[in-house]
Amino acid sequence: MFDSEDILSMTPPAADARLHYGGEPQQFADLRVPKPGGFWHKFAAGSRGQRHPVVMNIHGGFWRNQYDLLHAGHLCAALTAAGFATWNIEYRRVGDAGGGYPGSLNDVRAAFAMLPHIADQYHFDMERVVVMGHSAGGHLALCLAGHEPAVKRVVSLAGVTDLLRCHELGLSHDAAGDFARGGTQQSAAGDAEAYREADPMRLKIPQAQQVLIHGVNDDVVPLDFARRYAEAKLKQGEQVRLIEVPSAGHFELIDPRSAAWAVVVGTVRNATTL
Repeated sequence: MFDSEDILSMTPPAADARLHYGGEPQQFADLRVPKPGGFWHKFAAGSRGQRHPVVMNIHGGFWRNQYDLLHAGHLCAALTAAGFATWNIEYRRVGDAGGGYPGSLNDVRAAFAMLPHIADQYHFDMERVVVMGHSAGGHLALCLAGHEPAVKRVVSLAGVTDLLRCHELGLSHDAAGDFARGGTQQSAAGDAEAYREADPMRLKIPQAQQVLIHGVNDDVVPLDFARRYAEAKLKQGEQVRLIEVPSAGHFELIDPRSAAWAVVVGTVRNATTL
């Protein structure tokens, strides 16, 4: 028996390339591309030839630099083995110069903007791009969709879908407050812009298909976040689907060894075949 939280400290399979999308030390991404001739490579390419569907992944960690992109290498390697090119991004976090709001969100936008520039070199199918994030990464994925009309598909894994509520509940020693203040000790009076511009619950995301996957037993980001978000956004006419995974906690969704993984990879595959 294994504990999915172990995924945070396990060494992932190596990436195919590490590319920088900006000049700061944290502005890079690990790229993995399906191997030619593989079964899932052929399946994913289909009638579009050798172009790969793409998953841009944003790791979690409550926006703090205690956690980096390496632990997300496991899910990205598994998705690549299933036929998807994966763009696993790093970004400035609280504790890094310029991390938190607005720097973290700006980095995510810059990483997304780089994809068309490398699409031909790595044979991306830019018509089949999914932006996916876990926990705080789910928050940033939804925020990206709220600011970038080109984002058409978002998968949030145990995402922090309501930044203000995260702050009100003080989750992870008020990680949301630290993010909103840009990691500084300034007063909360400066937070209003962050809660307006970087809160998925308050952003309009009309163009994107949004799928929320959340473990019923999640004790880090409660399932209530996803339920409240889905209810509110559906009332606003947005395209939102919530998948509740029985017996799953917070980390099972990013662990390819878990029973919940089939739900994640199946959701990504369905999103890229539409």
